[in-house]
Amino acid sequence: MKDDTCGLGPFRPDLVETYWRWEQDPALLVGYGRQSPESLEARTEGMAHQLRGEKIRFTVYDVSGAEPVPVGVATLLPDHQVRTAEYVVMLAPEARGRGLGSAATRLVLDYAFHVVNVRMVWLKVLAPNVGGVKAYEKAGFRKAGSVREAGYWLGEVCDELIMDSLARDFGGPSAVRALVAPERE
Repeated sequence: MKDDTCGLGPFRPDLVETYWRWEQDPALLVGYGRQSPESLEARTEGMAHQLRGEKIRFTVYDVSGAEPVPVGVATLLPDHQVRTAEYVVMLAPEARGRGLGSAATRLVLDYAFHVVNVRMVWLKVLAPNVGGVKAYEKAGFRKAGSVREAGYWLGEVCDELIMDSLARDFGGPSAVRALVAPERE
């Protein structure tokens, strides 16, 4: 699945070292509120578990050049009983600020609403992560509330925003519909 700049593909065990490198970026550690990096050995062990799990994971690709380049990971954590899913995305440092986060998020929402058939996707983001909040809003998320003092940003206590996107509000072109029923798109 792809648009003009971004594509989604399978989560790939051969990219474990690349995923691990992205996860060690200080900006990502701050954004996720994690305090410690993970060893490559632990990440490699975790990869096998992730590949067997029920979470839906994608490798995010920059498709604007001659060849697709891996630039991130996007994950849906579905709760099938209530037809919702949590969303998590991680972009490589070199991929940030180019609209790829919004494009990947929009593609994952399209997949969530038209393949997984959830009615709502939600996420958590630390309030000071202004770039992340803007990217999520551009992709179709809205602020739904906050959990006060739930996180840390650069050593300071901060709120964690809850954002959501509803299937009924998802508009615009659908990459899934274009693949399945091109005459309807």
